[in-house]
Amino acid sequence: MDLITPEFGLVFWTAIMFLLLLGILRKFAWKPILGAVSDREEGIKKALASAEKARLEMQNLTADNERILKEARAEREALLKEARDLKAKIVADAKDEAQAQANKMIEQAQIAIASEKKSAMAELKNHVAGLSVEIAEKMVREQLSNKDKQLKLVEDMLGEAKLN
Repeated sequence: MDLITPEFGLVFWTAIMFLLLLGILRKFAWKPILGAVSDREEGIKKALASAEKARLEMQNLTADNERILKEARAEREALLKEARDLKAKIVADAKDEAQAQANKMIEQAQIAIASEKKSAMAELKNHVAGLSVEIAEKMVREQLSNKDKQLKLVEDMLGEAKLN
């Protein structure tokens, strides 16, 4: 028996056994293996579709988040602007009120000064009038005590009266 040249019977039975084994494998092994491969392929397709769907949802969520952030920033800026405007208005109102109060205080001080000035002037006039009366009284006593001086005073007064 030569191993290099097989006999016809051996080739025939080997081919029969191979075909029989192939039929058994096809019936019991290929179908479950192909079914498992097909199920696995279907599972992978579904997973890829789910991943694509999740990616699209993430893009939508990202876009929504950016839009919400943009709106929040715009609202924050509006609130900050409103707060700055309100602050400026409050400061301006406070300045105006302080200026008005200062003007009122100045006016009251000027009125008080004018009143004090009038009072001081009246007091000074009264004091000067009193002094003038005292001086005139002393002078008149002195001049009226001497008869010659009385005559001279009357003549001087008459002379002045004629001139005017």
